[in-house]
Amino acid sequence: MIKYMTTLLVVEDIQRSRHFYEGLLSMKLQHDLGVNVSFEGGLAIHLKDHFQGLMGGPERFPIVFGAHYGELYFETDEVEAFLQRLKQEGVAFVHELVEQPWGQRVMRFYDPDRHMIEIGEQMEAVFVRMHSQGFTAQQIQQKTGMPLEFVEAVLKG
Repeated sequence: MIKYMTTLLVVEDIQRSRHFYEGLLSMKLQHDLGVNVSFEGGLAIHLKDHFQGLMGGPERFPIVFGAHYGELYFETDEVEAFLQRLKQEGVAFVHELVEQPWGQRVMRFYDPDRHMIEIGEQMEAVFVRMHSQGFTAQQIQQKTGMPLEFVEAVLKG
């Protein structure tokens, strides 16, 4: 049997990255092994030099940051407030708040090693926002692609 355990990001400075994930993204520490730090929920960060040594060295396995081929995804019910916090912290943005085709507002930005992170508003908040703009439950279901029963349950409170 196989069991998924974690997603591991390679980082240049373990303390800087730990501070970013704990302080800004409110991740809870699970284990700190010095060169490898894991957080509750299945994310780990691993010191680049140590990780590269395990792989066989930089000549054989160079590590490239900022490649834009994946992202970590989080949600919040306070998307505008979180955007302001990110601006105050001086993070580098891929883009600020934009609305996706299904109605959800999201932003993308970089961690200290240029791993891409997306923060989206919770879909329940999308339903409520759209409903306050005059959308019916059926129109919300059509726009978001979410099950009508889910949309209706959220709108009923």
